Amino acid sequence: MKPRHQRIAIAAGILAAVGAAAALVLSAFQSNLVFFYSPSQIASNEVPTGRTFRLGGLVEAGSVKRQGVSVSFVVTDTAKSIPVRFEGILPDLFKEGKGVVAQGQLRDGVFEAREVLAKHDENYMPPEAAEALKQASKTNEKTAASVVMEKQR
Repeated sequence: MKPRHQRIAIAAGILAAVGAAAALVLSAFQSNLVFFYSPSQIASNEVPTGRTFRLGGLVEAGSVKRQGVSVSFVVTDTAKSIPVRFEGILPDLFKEGKGVVAQGQLRDGVFEAREVLAKHDENYMPPEAAEALKQASKTNEKTAASVVMEKQR
C-alpha cells in the first residue's frame, strides 16, 4: 500500500471514530434531556407520551393528602390543574399554595412523580414556572373579559 493511501485510510478512520463518538454523545444527551411543562400544556396534550418531564406550578390549597410515605396533591397554574402522586419524603419547604416542580411521567391522567422540588424562598421560582403562571393568568383575564362582554350584550 502506498504511503498516500495509508494517510487517507488513517484520516478516514479518525473521521469515522470522531463521528461515532459524536453520535454517542448526542444520543446520551437526548435521552437525558428533561423538558418543563405547565398544567395547561399537559391538559392540551403537548407533552411527550412515555417520557420523563417536569411539571411546575403551585400546589393547590386543600389538595395534599398523605398516607404514610405516599402523597397525592394537585399542581395548578391557575388555569388548569393536574393531580400528582409521589412516594417518598417531601422537601421541608413543600406547602400548599407554594411553588413546586415535580419530575416524572404522566400515566392515565395522573402525574407520577419520582422527584419533588419546592422553591427555596419567597422570591425564587424557576423561570419556566413563573412564565407558565403568567401565561395562565393572561388566559384567565381574557376569558373573564369575554364573559363580561357577553353578559353586557
